Amino acid sequence: MKTGEEVPKDLPKVKNRTLWIIAVSALVALAILFIVGFVIRHERIAKREKMATEEQNRKLVVLIVKPKQTQKAFDLTLPADVRAFAATALYARTNGFLATWTADINDRVKKGDVIAVISAPDTDADLEQAKAELNQNQTGYQLAQNTDERYKGLVPIQGVTQQQLDQFHSQREQAKANVGSSSATVDRMQALVGFEKIVAPFDGVITARNYDVGALISATNTASGQELFNIPQAYALLVRFGGPVDLVLQRNYPGHTFTGVVARSAAAIDPVTRTLRTELDFRNTDTAFHIFPGMYGEAVFHIQRPEPVLTIPTSALLFEADGKQVATVDANNKIHFKKITPGTDFGTEIEILEGLDLADKVVANPGEQLTEGVVVDPQENQGKEENKGDDQKQGAEPAKNSG
Repeated sequence: MKTGEEVPKDLPKVKNRTLWIIAVSALVALAILFIVGFVIRHERIAKREKMATEEQNRKLVVLIVKPKQTQKAFDLTLPADVRAFAATALYARTNGFLATWTADINDRVKKGDVIAVISAPDTDADLEQAKAELNQNQTGYQLAQNTDERYKGLVPIQGVTQQQLDQFHSQREQAKANVGSSSATVDRMQALVGFEKIVAPFDGVITARNYDVGALISATNTASGQELFNIPQAYALLVRFGGPVDLVLQRNYPGHTFTGVVARSAAAIDPVTRTLRTELDFRNTDTAFHIFPGMYGEAVFHIQRPEPVLTIPTSALLFEADGKQVATVDANNKIHFKKITPGTDFGTEIEILEGLDLADKVVANPGEQLTEGVVVDPQENQGKEENKGDDQKQGAEPAKNSG
């Protein structure tokens, strides 16, 4: 090792007192840092605990609304099956061959017009035979009557016995009965001959012709009636007979509405479908918008309730497993759930038929945190509710005027 790189032997020695001072200073610095960190951490923990306590003790803020009364009219739209005012299938009442027809599909006919004629020579011959038998029986009756009168004249001179007289009288009555039977047969055959002419039962339009001249016709009748459409039981008592109703045939006449009246109903609820069979009448005189039987459309009823009903915002509804409910707030600001029966849905509002009173306070924004009996902080938006009430009054006023 070189001389310049050697450790000097004359360096000053560090005193023990200096080392103690340095060590004590380091310990004091560490202690101060520890105390400062402990205080900061303690303050953070205390702040968190305070926030947790405040959060736990804080009441849920809910917006409450009160039910509103309204007589607002609404439209009830139901599927409609269009049928003719009167429609029937014409069948032959006698056997024969189609001789002529005078009306075809889409031809208009009047009541009593002859539509077709059936040739039935067998029926015609039977009528002639019945008339001949009637003449024969009438002649026999005349003879029996004369004989009975002649023998009655022999009674005073005892030219005939009582037994013979009774026998002649019986023959007279039997001949009279034969005349009545033959007369009834003639009437029946004349009716059958009359059925050889097919006539229109009412004014209308021919919609089908299934036979041509020469076709064999047999006396059958397989016509069956079909019902129109039904009104649900919930609205059965609200439909006003004689009131206006609209028919919409969107597929055939988009944007066009036919106006008619509620004509009649079955006056009985179907126990299977719980609906009321109802018929509507529409005039079919507009050639530009012609209603054809068999069309399918929608009937729009303009419903107005006779008495006011309660309405609440649709956002207040709760759909639970056991039915629809709403959350209400009592005088002690506690939550209570009530089952309700909803009515017509107006979009932002819905009718409540059962379950609520006008004085109830309904939670308009129920959430998952609401439970039975929990204390809340109810807030009532006066301005919003007043405006909503005004809107309802404005919406209900035209309905009153229209009724």
